[in-house]
Amino acid sequence: MGNKNKHPIYMDYNATTPVWPEVLEAMLPFLRRKFGNPSSDHPYGRPARAAVEQARRQVADLLHCADDEIVFTSGGTEANNLAIRGVMELSKDRRHIVTSVVEHPATVQPCAWLESQKFEVTRVPVNRTGHVEEQSVGTALRSDTALVTIMLAQNETGAVMPLARIAALAHARGAIVHTDAAQAVGKIPVHVDKLQVDLLSLAGHKLYAPKGIGALYVRRGTPLVPVLRGAGQERGLRPGTENVPYIVGLGAACALAAQNLVAESRRQQELRDALWHLLRASIAGVKLTGAGAPRLPNTLNICFPGVRGSAVLAAAPEIAASTGSACHAGDERASGVLLAMGIPESVALGAVRLSLGRGTTRSEIAVVARTLQRAYWQVKKGGRLAGTCVADTG
Repeated sequence: MGNKNKHPIYMDYNATTPVWPEVLEAMLPFLRRKFGNPSSDHPYGRPARAAVEQARRQVADLLHCADDEIVFTSGGTEANNLAIRGVMELSKDRRHIVTSVVEHPATVQPCAWLESQKFEVTRVPVNRTGHVEEQSVGTALRSDTALVTIMLAQNETGAVMPLARIAALAHARGAIVHTDAAQAVGKIPVHVDKLQVDLLSLAGHKLYAPKGIGALYVRRGTPLVPVLRGAGQERGLRPGTENVPYIVGLGAACALAAQNLVAESRRQQELRDALWHLLRASIAGVKLTGAGAPRLPNTLNICFPGVRGSAVLAAAPEIAASTGSACHAGDERASGVLLAMGIPESVALGAVRLSLGRGTTRSEIAVVARTLQRAYWQVKKGGRLAGTCVADTG
């Protein structure tokens, strides 16, 4: 291939996205002359405060909520912790949580910590397409369920969960509903009232803002206590001087997403489907994960037959992508998400996640397909099952 002196083609937008030029331009003044503390009531502080509030409106507009329902955080992980722990630490009589077996560690770990504090956690399964079924949540709900936390879109498979139906069941039993929407916001329309959620987390670096900034939507009236303790910023829910440049960047990224969300989603889905058709035509037995069910428009999770996905990617340095496998003491283990879907380990070890983004072009899709085809047959011919373990599927 002729890509040796170039950067690899980036196919890992679900892991992180580049800071988009318009986002960087919006941020730069607040990294230079507009450096004031937004809590300061003088000519340096007031522009910073105005910029934070404008960004809050931009985030709220993308989620279709009120400005004062947005709380800025350091990212999706902090937003999830604030939502999950902030609800449960207020809960006295209700000490039960319902979540799923395919959540991100930013949800898994707060739930596990609460379990160590004598709360109870029920983890519902997913079906063969990787989706949480509302019936499973309904069965798991109890009279003492305080919180249901189910992600909106799965980061490895792209499965989009039936969250509105899940939320309706949860609310009927008096539970609060939280969703980790980090992978969904900016890729598909997200309307908090249509989803019927009370809390929603997002991460800036998943939608072309910098790493280290995120937000939590908190529906008015939702009981929540801060996890961090300090001053009274962000309505007392997230103390600490606001990260003005990054907040501005998040606002600009949300405004950018809102401008052409439907058209860009359609473009990426067309490219994703074209890539799948090229791979399916050239590699017999390649499997599409989650076929026939709602998925993110940019996400293609496939399993190469008879080889390990990590070996295919190691043989294709022209492409930057991820597998869902993990390495432990030299042994490679299949993605727990794929195993939870009932995919045999021998098949799941062949998984590769290809996630597209704003920078993906049609010409790149053709190169990626040819490169993966060549890499697959190279690995298959050489009989190599093992490869470099690539595990960042955040």
